[in-house]
Amino acid sequence: MTARELARAGKKVTVLEARDRGGGRICPLPVAEFGYPAEGGAEFVHGAAPVTRGLLREAGLSLARRVGTRWSTRNGGLMPDQSPVPRADRFYRALLAVEGDLSIADFLNSRFGGPQYEPLRRSITRTVEGYDAADPHRLSTLALRDEWMARDEGEHGRVAEGYGALIAWLMAQCRGHGAAIHLGAAVAALDESSGAVVARCRDGAVFAADAAILAVPLPLLSELALPPAARAQAAAAGDIGFGNVVKILLRFPTAWWADHRERDLADLSFLVSDATVPTWWTQYPAPHAVLTGWFAGPKADKVHSLGETDLVAMGLAALAEIFPLCRDRISADVIASRAINWGNDPFARGAYSYATPETRAAQALLKRPGDAAIFFAGEALYAGPDMGTVEAALASGLETAQRILGAGP
Repeated sequence: MTARELARAGKKVTVLEARDRGGGRICPLPVAEFGYPAEGGAEFVHGAAPVTRGLLREAGLSLARRVGTRWSTRNGGLMPDQSPVPRADRFYRALLAVEGDLSIADFLNSRFGGPQYEPLRRSITRTVEGYDAADPHRLSTLALRDEWMARDEGEHGRVAEGYGALIAWLMAQCRGHGAAIHLGAAVAALDESSGAVVARCRDGAVFAADAAILAVPLPLLSELALPPAARAQAAAAGDIGFGNVVKILLRFPTAWWADHRERDLADLSFLVSDATVPTWWTQYPAPHAVLTGWFAGPKADKVHSLGETDLVAMGLAALAEIFPLCRDRISADVIASRAINWGNDPFARGAYSYATPETRAAQALLKRPGDAAIFFAGEALYAGPDMGTVEAALASGLETAQRILGAGP
């Protein structure tokens, strides 16, 4: 996004991409594998997302609304999940009254520590671990309040053509405006030489420029050799949370769950449970017979030693527990499967960021103009309520380009 804006403004831009594709944690999977543009990484468009929606319109891409019924097994049998947060009114009143920031775990323990609040604590903890991929002992209560109280001005959905189509369009835009894109160019170091910023790649390639934009996931910042001023700024990234996600995709010949034990699940959208892989969703209203499992937060860090086959088996075992069915029967019907542990990805080391009580100060430090012409960008630097999303990444890219061009904050 930054490269596109700078190239459109007439700047000479070079993109050094470590992977053999663009997109990073947007990870399109082959259509032939799952029957549609499946996503190994980011999948949904959340809320208003003005930058994302503007780009989709510009690229001629469409947004498919997220519809259907949410089901749950957390209260016993399989049933529509319409249960609110336990003692929700009291919780939200206390949340609105918070002034000094603290972790959500500390907030729950201090305000709702009694045994009568155990269902509330469990519900909130599941949400922040599963949705925010966050450690409750680090997640900012004020950031969570901002996220939950944010005005939802748009329908949630998916890019019908897949996020990969948006990345392909952005890359074509970059090239069309003269930007050079080098794939497989993993940068190992940035240094200063004769008034220029020099990027040195692992394969020995060297690139020089007036400025550099670092848009790498937070865990990778500590692995880059940087000039002293930039290194001091990058150290602030430790005050920004970064969570992990394991995503499991399973394709079947038919949507066998649609008519399960006399329950009509034909419009199943999301299913939440207490299984090891607790969250699943379908592609409804699209007819693709694919179930996607989601396993996030600190629990996802505990399966770093498992390979893809083991993770798929874990997903199948969870489905057998949820429905319940014979695991061998479900396994025999699998046409295609993928399991992506983002914590084991060498160019990500996790899925996305979240705010701790120290994050806003860290973001300000990372955005502060330093002595070197090195800028930091990415979803972790977005200060709005949708931190950790594609919208956050695109908005940060746009803001960074504006800063460089002198047209923005």
